[in-house]
Amino acid sequence: MKMHRSRRLASAISLVSALALTATACGDDGSGLADGGGEGSGTGSIVFWDENGGVRTAVWNEIIADFEKANPDIDVEYVGLASTEAQSKYDTAIQGGGLPDVGGVGAAMIAGITAQDALEPLDKRIGGSSLEGKLNKAMLENVKSAGGRDEMYTVPISATNGVLYYRTDLFEKAQLDEPETWDDFYKAAEELTDKKKNVFGYTIRGGPGSIAQALDAMYGQSGIDSFWDAAEKKTTVNDPKNVEALEKYVGLYRKVTPAADLNNDFTKMVAQFDSGSIGMLNHNLGSYQDHVQALGIDKFRGIPQPKLADGTRVMVSNPVSGLGLFKSSKNKAAAWKFIEYAASHEANSKFSESAGLIPANQEAAEDAWLDKAEATKLGAEALFSGNTRIVQLPYYLPDWNTLSKADSEPGFQKVILGKMTAKEFLDTLAGQLNEAQAEWKERQGN
Repeated sequence: MKMHRSRRLASAISLVSALALTATACGDDGSGLADGGGEGSGTGSIVFWDENGGVRTAVWNEIIADFEKANPDIDVEYVGLASTEAQSKYDTAIQGGGLPDVGGVGAAMIAGITAQDALEPLDKRIGGSSLEGKLNKAMLENVKSAGGRDEMYTVPISATNGVLYYRTDLFEKAQLDEPETWDDFYKAAEELTDKKKNVFGYTIRGGPGSIAQALDAMYGQSGIDSFWDAAEKKTTVNDPKNVEALEKYVGLYRKVTPAADLNNDFTKMVAQFDSGSIGMLNHNLGSYQDHVQALGIDKFRGIPQPKLADGTRVMVSNPVSGLGLFKSSKNKAAAWKFIEYAASHEANSKFSESAGLIPANQEAAEDAWLDKAEATKLGAEALFSGNTRIVQLPYYLPDWNTLSKADSEPGFQKVILGKMTAKEFLDTLAGQLNEAQAEWKERQGN
């Protein structure tokens, strides 16, 4: 933990120095973070960074084309970033210059970026726009809370949730019931596995993005519905019930999963599932359309995470995606027009249908396509029905994105391989989280 604190302190010193140099270099020429950019003429060129480039490039290009047709005096330059590199790209640009006008900034990244004072507050712009009263309140609260300040720094676009996809054709062949409970899940994973035929009941995510699925499995099985223990003033991530749940979950590796899962990200997992060699897959709504394209709608279903034996369902919160306006933009008026358009009924519906996500625009959420996208509809019902307990993850911590990804993924792989115990892994993560929470509270004056 001392090394962790020292690393963050060194990063902070480096950042302050870099910003000081940037401010000196910028002077009064209207660039960089020093003067906050400018409104501009509302026409001309703007740059948009998509934080999930490649996966969502096609639909964003459609939306951009529609926007430019409606606004012929504005050109949007699209730049796709790999989701695994987006945070570091933003951090580098904040320190060295070159930020876009508009960027995909979801709940998972917003705290780290707002801590560096790089984003424009959007409350007044939303309030005086066509979006006022049109955006889902729960999503607005999610991104506002994630920013760690009493202001809105990103316009929500869509939300997702954890989904258990299963091959209905394989379940019917094996005469198995739908995996509604965790007991059903483990039973199916075992019975669908035939190693001699290279067929497995489940695919576990061991590569990039693995911690999200692990947390879902842990809290879903333990039934713990809060990330922080208010009485103990510490995280529940290493609660004995969560430790036990993680041990059971990683115990699936190589027994009912392929050995290659150790390094698999979601794209490889999706490909395996769609090929017919995997019975079940945990991911989110983001891969729903991939399954539809590969399998149609008759060979799989996407249902909310399994319930406990008593009927309780616990899920961890998934970050809401959104668009942020950067302070350094010299053309904020045009950039805001693009954000406002992207969150409008028509554009938001097009994006959400393509991605299989829950729309932030309430009018888009009433469109007919949602009834046909079963997993999205079920996910929306689970999230907003009030019958599911949601563990709110601490997206407001500037360190959260790093701690829950790059800093933890190698350790999780060691747990999968049996080179580290689940307790050792979760105790280490808990120590880092407790430290980060204490530092955040100290900065907030609590």
